[in-house]
Amino acid sequence: MKVTVSRKAHFNAAHRLYRKDWSEDQNKTVFGKCANPYYHGHNYELIVHITGEIDPQTGYVMDMKILKEIIKAEVEDKMDHKNLNEEVAEFENLIPTAENMAVVIYNWLKPHFDSALALKITLYETPRNYVTFSG
Repeated sequence: MKVTVSRKAHFNAAHRLYRKDWSEDQNKTVFGKCANPYYHGHNYELIVHITGEIDPQTGYVMDMKILKEIIKAEVEDKMDHKNLNEEVAEFENLIPTAENMAVVIYNWLKPHFDSALALKITLYETPRNYVTFSG
């Protein structure tokens, strides 16, 4: 029997959506106010979903304390109160959209879980705008 457990986390980060190879006008046309050269920020909400079999000895799919520690080390410590464009190497040449952020977070987390566990990331950029990625 497969069960999904989920853990929420929060982080605040600034970013700018733009392409270096486009003019300021083209960036503004495509990305609007998100292309602001002075950046802008979001209060992100991350939900990490782990799906797997329940361990008959512990009753857990995964120990939530361990999940909390992995999320802190691999996501919160790397992104919280950061300028994503300037301080997170993965976004040096990758636009830090919510879509790209979800993929980066997935790639940071996936190696920390047993291959029998399925991982899904849900990232809220605003209360109404969110993305989901499951590999």
